[in-house]
Amino acid sequence: MTASTTEWPAVRPEVVAEVVAGLSARLQKRLDGAAAKLAGRPVERTGDDWRIAVDEETELVLHAPGGVIGDQAGVRCGCLLAPACVHRAAAVTVCRLADADTDEAADANADANADADADTDGAADDAATAEGAAAGDPGSAPVRASRRAAPSAAEPADSPTPAERAAVHHLHHAAAAVLAAGVGGTGAVLQAELLRAAHRARLTGLHRPAAAAVAVVTRVRAARSGEPDHRLADLAAGLRELLDLTTALTAALATAPATPPALPPGRLAELRGSARQSYHEAGGLRLYGLFTEPVLTATHAGVLTWAVDAGGRLSTVAEVMPHADATAAAPQAVGAANRAVRLGDAVLGHGEFGRAGLAVQGATRSANGRLGAGASVRAVRASGAAWTAEPLAALWAEPPAAQVERALSAAAVPYESRPAGSDLLFLDVTLLGAAPYGPAGVPQLLADCGGGLVVALRAAHDHPGLAFRGNLALLATAPGLRLRVIGRLERAARPELRLLAAGTLSAAPAPGEPVPGEPALALTAARSGRVNLGLERLQTADLVLPAPGTDAVPPATVPDLTATPEAPVHLLTRRVEQAVTGGRQALALGAGAPAGDATRLRSAGLATGATLLDALRASAADQPRDVFGRVVADDHEAFTAAWLAAACYGEELATALCAAAWSAGEET
Repeated sequence: MTASTTEWPAVRPEVVAEVVAGLSARLQKRLDGAAAKLAGRPVERTGDDWRIAVDEETELVLHAPGGVIGDQAGVRCGCLLAPACVHRAAAVTVCRLADADTDEAADANADANADADADTDGAADDAATAEGAAAGDPGSAPVRASRRAAPSAAEPADSPTPAERAAVHHLHHAAAAVLAAGVGGTGAVLQAELLRAAHRARLTGLHRPAAAAVAVVTRVRAARSGEPDHRLADLAAGLRELLDLTTALTAALATAPATPPALPPGRLAELRGSARQSYHEAGGLRLYGLFTEPVLTATHAGVLTWAVDAGGRLSTVAEVMPHADATAAAPQAVGAANRAVRLGDAVLGHGEFGRAGLAVQGATRSANGRLGAGASVRAVRASGAAWTAEPLAALWAEPPAAQVERALSAAAVPYESRPAGSDLLFLDVTLLGAAPYGPAGVPQLLADCGGGLVVALRAAHDHPGLAFRGNLALLATAPGLRLRVIGRLERAARPELRLLAAGTLSAAPAPGEPVPGEPALALTAARSGRVNLGLERLQTADLVLPAPGTDAVPPATVPDLTATPEAPVHLLTRRVEQAVTGGRQALALGAGAPAGDATRLRSAGLATGATLLDALRASAADQPRDVFGRVVADDHEAFTAAWLAAACYGEELATALCAAAWSAGEET
């Protein structure tokens, strides 16, 4: 059956690199224009074949079993220049990159007959940073590179190899070229070169930098096409991570093969990354459901359920599937909460598991807390626990500043080694209501965490199809309400938290029952005193306000948080991001503005930042020229080093300011 569609299949990164490399230099210059024209052509799908009419006489056929073009033979063109034609290269340029994200749904929802150590990573990567992660901003849900890659022929040796050195040099050089060109100059040819370098690195066992390179290309494509989930900060962070990895690997691999590198034990293996996420035997586990959050990215939607074992360690179970239509993504995520947990023989939905419990035998678990669904796993439903009872209550016993320090430290650890929930904060708060917050005075829902610490509570995801924003708006109408909350740390110069779940601190009255004193959250017994704020919508009846005429406890006074000065970190970060957008020339042509920014940084006491900004501006303008004054192409090494230094300094400074903001309340 043939059907018209607007969706193109996915393509493996190495296929893009191979097809574009087969073009002549003349056709490579025409590739971006050809891709733009081809993107507007109608697409018809018949089974695993996508057909695009290039013109009246030429047709492209993309053979993509499972929705993924796996090799060059899957891209066929009827023109006379095929296979070295611009149409084939334009087609793989239009297709989204598959990487390992295409396999996430199958991995996340492996059936009960899967091996105990089956490769079930990936979906948790999207969920843990629905920042967006991670990365990243949850409102934009940037596409993240999976840590999974095709297995290499052999495990990397303990000592560096010549192939690794060559692959790292190639990858670093390609990434530097992308940075120097900026988003506007990184067309299909530069993208393909970075993908070719990533594939070469993956074949030599450098899986972590290879995945980072694919993520950069994905974000560059999102920026060039104006996709709504594009965030410049995510692209800059991806480039910083990639260049930081290649720089560290270059230094680590510089040692002669006969001599181990002068690095801490395991550091080289950490830089290389792993081909597959491994699962370890965990034996019998008594799991207590904690909460369930929606997962919503540009390509996938579902839920992630968090649980705590008897020892207090967090684990996750995901139900994430790809979506073809962005308008149906949010309903898919909400509906996934009712789907059964794929763990042993358990018969309960994710929403139920977030409040109930499981007794698991033969459990397997990855280093980052992902629970495996192997054939040997057995699970039965058990009773859950309240947030105020052990072992869940222990999560709220840690001081806020210590939790923030843990979250910031974990952000520097590779995802596959990062403990589950390391970026989550568990706080007891008293709502203060909506009030202006920050220098811009934007209204935010503020909460008192005790000790003079005031935190801005934000929606974990801004999609209107999720319940986050509506629930926060309702909570803002009840100043004085005391809650136990779970949120994801937002790294900012002022305390901010992206709220995921909320619950009662003590026994609450029945819904609708008036009480004296302070507001209360009254939930039905089925909700177990907690709400998954992204999946369940609070109603006005769920808030019990003091009865008229009673002696209500007056809400705390909201402090003025708009006049407190902030360190002008943005003066440095915006130049770092300007280089990512406009490339080297953007800083070289506008040298006056960065110089003024450096003066302001020095006035604020950030002399190091000012020095790095001066160095960045100087390296951008310092390009070699021939005897006629024409710019001569160079390797951009000096500019890349200056940019990376400024980007890493800005990252560390922002982290330090965030930690200081959260610890300020404890010191007063």
